[in-house]
Amino acid sequence: MDLIMTRRSIRQYTDRPVPEELVTQLLRAAMAAPSAKNQQPWHFVVVRDRGLLEAIAQSTPYSGMTRGAQLAVVICAAPDERDPGYWPQDCSAATENLLIAANSLGLGAVWLGYYPLPERVERMREILGAPESIVPFSVVPIGYPAEHPAPADRYDAQRVHLDRW
Repeated sequence: MDLIMTRRSIRQYTDRPVPEELVTQLLRAAMAAPSAKNQQPWHFVVVRDRGLLEAIAQSTPYSGMTRGAQLAVVICAAPDERDPGYWPQDCSAATENLLIAANSLGLGAVWLGYYPLPERVERMREILGAPESIVPFSVVPIGYPAEHPAPADRYDAQRVHLDRW
């Protein structure tokens, strides 16, 4: 519970490199997410190249923090034609697992949404050189945090309904 409750969106990072073994742990956590019919439609692009991080930072009005990150993980989907409707849920679960894992490893991260906005999806495809069959879903800039926002308890009893609406 502590890792979930203390996870915050981190947008400022130090210049300390993130070791490859921590990146592998993050990806293991992401791939441990639940997946409808175990389709596991996800693919992960680990971006460390400064030029690509800058291109991602410029790809939307809200992704500037990527230029200060040590890396970014782009969560993509290869939707399964047999049951195409669940991949956004699968990729959401993978993204959240990655965020919680980052917190557990002392790293900071933030979720940047690309899907379902067509212009963002297409721009990220261009940046990554991804084929049309791949859907860039989210981008998670990662680094050691240079900011430490206080935990936020967002529990709201007025949003809880018992048995019926």
